Amino acid sequence: MTLKAYTSEFRYNLKLAYPVILGMLGHTLVGFVDNIMVGQLGTAELAAVSLGNSFLFIAMSLGIGFSTAITPLVAEADGEKNIKKGKEAFNHGIVLCTVLGIVLFLMILALKPLMYHMGQPEEVVQFAMPYLNLVAFSLVPLIMFQAFKQFADGLSQTKYAMWATILANVINVVLNYILIFGKFGFPELGIIGAAIGTLTSRIIMLAFIWILLRSKDKFKPYFERFSFKNIKKSMLKKIINLGFPSALQMFFEVAIFTAAIWLSGVLGKNPQAANQIALNLSSMTFMVAMGLGAVAMIRVGNQKGLKNFTDLRRIALSIFLLTILIEVIFAMVFIIFHNDLPRLYLDEHDAINQIDNFEVIALAAKLILVAAIFQITDGVQVVVLGALRGLQDVKIPTLLTFIAYWVIGFPISYFLGKEDAYGSVGIWIGLLAGLTASAIMLYIRFQYLTKKLILR
Repeated sequence: MTLKAYTSEFRYNLKLAYPVILGMLGHTLVGFVDNIMVGQLGTAELAAVSLGNSFLFIAMSLGIGFSTAITPLVAEADGEKNIKKGKEAFNHGIVLCTVLGIVLFLMILALKPLMYHMGQPEEVVQFAMPYLNLVAFSLVPLIMFQAFKQFADGLSQTKYAMWATILANVINVVLNYILIFGKFGFPELGIIGAAIGTLTSRIIMLAFIWILLRSKDKFKPYFERFSFKNIKKSMLKKIINLGFPSALQMFFEVAIFTAAIWLSGVLGKNPQAANQIALNLSSMTFMVAMGLGAVAMIRVGNQKGLKNFTDLRRIALSIFLLTILIEVIFAMVFIIFHNDLPRLYLDEHDAINQIDNFEVIALAAKLILVAAIFQITDGVQVVVLGALRGLQDVKIPTLLTFIAYWVIGFPISYFLGKEDAYGSVGIWIGLLAGLTASAIMLYIRFQYLTKKLILR
């Protein structure tokens, strides 16, 4: 095929992707706003948000990863014009995501005392404990929201989750400003104010998307006559069989980044704060790739329903190419502005914390350079994973992601991340190795499966 056969898909891919990207960025922007505002309080508070969110990220990865099982099932049913089949996937997915959100909230509460035994700075743990209580509960509305989002994505209606997320971010920014710093007569709550803002914005986000989807004609048939009597064990099992491996795939990746937070904490509060800055910036660019990965899942799922495997492969490869081009731009931005980006988070003119702030900024600048290098492989691995989910191929990719992150990546992070080795930079070199291994192995898997489908 000519290059035009792939680039001709760019416009439609971007049209589908931009609402997903903005929606995914919205989740990260909640953390970005929290980090910038909390960073004005000091490096200990910023490190505490990092530590608290490390527990949340693990649970979120399981919940969001599980919810992605809804999209390929709905997309396949939509390709077949089978509303009944799509409605089944949606209703069963909502029930499972609600239960999972509650379970993950309780799991975090049970594991929270581990913070006292992880070698983290005592001051940081004291700040993180009450913060985590509130943000943990926000998992319940967040994962329920994800079920609605993945359902809408499966019908190629990606803009509604975007609007809900934008609304949530506006509310989060306003509440953070009022509650963190005690404006307009409200008490100054510090990082607890950030947690209240996050929880409130996620509850409103869930309510908004539920009301919005119910009001649209395209979605009305899917909301009619819901009953728990219609919940079938076979459909629950099908979603769990797709969702559980998908959850593990996301968990393996998020967990290695969480391990980077904990390893940084062992080095001290300043390395942990620097890690949080680099991680937050990398997360925002990653959400662009996540959005394109969702598009790969939707479009591959549609073509699978149509049994058009030649176009399936061509469309997927066009998304991979588009991702590489975008990630190259992000890498260049990180390289050019690596010294300037950390200054968004900390006040260089704060006399009390000036020495700490300068140390964090200098270290974060180095980590951003490493992050620049892995932009491309991070982007490729997530869009290929999306395409494989669209094919409903989840078990082998789960094994591949485990090998990439925990057999290859984590040991490198652990040994190079010691204080007498490369410290924080060594931790991020391990992340780079894991992401690169994942991209290569998943792409080989995609090539094998699509060629097999075309030739059979």
